[in-house]
Amino acid sequence: MRNFKKTIKQILFLLVLITFTFWLIFRKQNFNEIYNIVINANVKFVILGIIAMFLYFTAEAYNLRRIMKAFGEDMSLLKAIKFTLIGFFFSSITPAATGGQPMEIYYMYKEKYSSTYGMTALLIQFCCFQCVTILAGIAGAIINSSYIQGNIFYLLLIGITFNSIALIGTLIFLFSKRLTRFLLNIAIKLLQILRYKKVDTVKEKLEKALEKYNDCSDFIKKHKSIFVKSFLVVCFQVLMYYSISYFVYKSFNLSGVSAFNIITVQALLYSTVSSLPLPGAVGVSESAFLKIFANIFGLNLINSAMILNRGINFYLYVIISTIVVIVNILFMKKGMPKPSFNENMKETD
Repeated sequence: MRNFKKTIKQILFLLVLITFTFWLIFRKQNFNEIYNIVINANVKFVILGIIAMFLYFTAEAYNLRRIMKAFGEDMSLLKAIKFTLIGFFFSSITPAATGGQPMEIYYMYKEKYSSTYGMTALLIQFCCFQCVTILAGIAGAIINSSYIQGNIFYLLLIGITFNSIALIGTLIFLFSKRLTRFLLNIAIKLLQILRYKKVDTVKEKLEKALEKYNDCSDFIKKHKSIFVKSFLVVCFQVLMYYSISYFVYKSFNLSGVSAFNIITVQALLYSTVSSLPLPGAVGVSESAFLKIFANIFGLNLINSAMILNRGINFYLYVIISTIVVIVNILFMKKGMPKPSFNENMKETD
């Protein structure tokens, strides 16, 4: 019940943030004109944008299913898509998307999947995703340096820095047993200095978790193709996400700017806003889009383009993922199952 109330509060906060954002942006605009432009957009390209976003989720789900299968866990693609959408929902309502992976693991755990393997699969996906988005963001910044003006430069610097720190930390956790143990020991010592009462319990749990993750790390080192294949799938996944801006551009029957140019600008935009501590990066994503894409869409269409772009790559799938979470809760079996940690890991195909 406590978790349910917390989720409701997070949803309400997200709605307030969205309402305030749109009020701030459109308070001096002719909203009827913007609305008419949006509803008269070319439906064919809008549908292509929606499909591209679905392929974005499908690619991530495919990676999850493939990695779990390598660990000996049987998971259908449909179920993997469900878990991916659940992760997206909780990422959307928590600051800096911090709630997505923990809740995704929780729901996998509820359906008797190994939490250790689930976490490892998501960490591999996370590493690949961070690597691709950082490289794409840097490339986008170099190619479109003229778009980096004012606060955009500082936001981009912060975004790439924090994403790089997250990537390095995850790689250390996955592949460096010695350094991971060193960092965990520091964390334990800090808890002891702060006189945390349950420090011994925390230490014991961390030791057990570290032992299991080390087993997964050894498996990944022996089967490097897992990482390579995941990286290639993530490249496709990110391309689908970045291409949505191009489909929005074409939906207004515009021409003159290439798909490559728009996709690299979107890469720049994503690196600018992805690490900021706001649910779904609401507010800053809209504002940054208006500033970065203004020269591409023009002042008459930029507000409509922002609504349509964010509608496709965020708001629509927040609604869909909310429905998925609600339906999943309604059909979920009562009671917490015991975790299933497989002793033997299967070879990859």
